[in-house]
Amino acid sequence: MTDGGIDEGKRSTLKRFAALGATTPLVRLSEDDDQSDVRDAIVGYLATTPGAHFSKLRDDLQLGTGETQHHLRRLERDGAVEHRKDGDYKRYFPAGRFSDFEQRALGYLRRETPRRMLIALLRDPDASGADIAEAAGVSRSTVSKYATELEAADLLSREDGYEVRRPETLLTLVVRYADSFGEDAVGFAGDADEFVTYSP
Repeated sequence: MTDGGIDEGKRSTLKRFAALGATTPLVRLSEDDDQSDVRDAIVGYLATTPGAHFSKLRDDLQLGTGETQHHLRRLERDGAVEHRKDGDYKRYFPAGRFSDFEQRALGYLRRETPRRMLIALLRDPDASGADIAEAAGVSRSTVSKYATELEAADLLSREDGYEVRRPETLLTLVVRYADSFGEDAVGFAGDADEFVTYSP
């Protein structure tokens, strides 16, 4: 069933994320624009799913390709959203909210194997390559391949085994946005208090 050409499922999705967007700064930039609900939905979506690439954002919000491009261009022009290139992807973020390191980290946390590797190291900083491969469910060669990428992105050091750079920042990002990453991140977030130390 449609109303004004918009599928009810799509309308429901847009309303849900628009409600989130309405609590975010830099929304309702053009009150007279009848498409502002779509832009509010995009802003709300990115508030909960920062670093989503174009296709994921488009598909999750049930938008068309041209429609998504149009609204993202408008939001970038208005200073509400920004993007960074990540290989073949364009990843989108609320503007001015994340540092360069955090944007790189979120990009890799949105990839299943690198995320599982980073979570394995956050769980056990002394994990070996074999331990990481087992935890991530991949081969040692796959661990080596992604470790090279993570090191180049300055998220990992291999000077002495495997060491996550800025582990507190990575842990915070995983926990804060766990629901948008997947079950592995949700499981880790549930146990995260075990990995946080407090020194008064």
